[in-house]
Amino acid sequence: MPTIRQGKVARIIRDAVSEAVTNHLNDPRIEGFISVTKVEVTADIRVADVYISIFGTDEAAQNRAFEAITHARSRIQLFLGDRMQSKFCPVLRLYRDESIKKTQEIMKLIDRAADEFKDKDKNTAEPKQN
Repeated sequence: MPTIRQGKVARIIRDAVSEAVTNHLNDPRIEGFISVTKVEVTADIRVADVYISIFGTDEAAQNRAFEAITHARSRIQLFLGDRMQSKFCPVLRLYRDESIKKTQEIMKLIDRAADEFKDKDKNTAEPKQN
């Protein structure tokens, strides 16, 4: 369970990384909707795992955007260092978060199964005419 300090640092990191990616990186590979979904900070506040979700036109565009963000990690780190008021600035480890994408796929499967169930009920409920 994260401490209060870890939670505060995680919020600062989430906001700083989001702002850096959306407003301070001018890489044409970064396109689509990019969101920082989760930040986990170690107990000593030295390392932060940042999970980024990317919604783009296709998988290749999403991969290029994550590559560009990963390439700009040092610039994001510098931006974060300017925003933090602590002795140490955590080292960022960037990960691509696929949980939202998986959730959407599961919701589509549930909707498809519900539609099939409704169609099956309609076919069995209609009386047969001779």
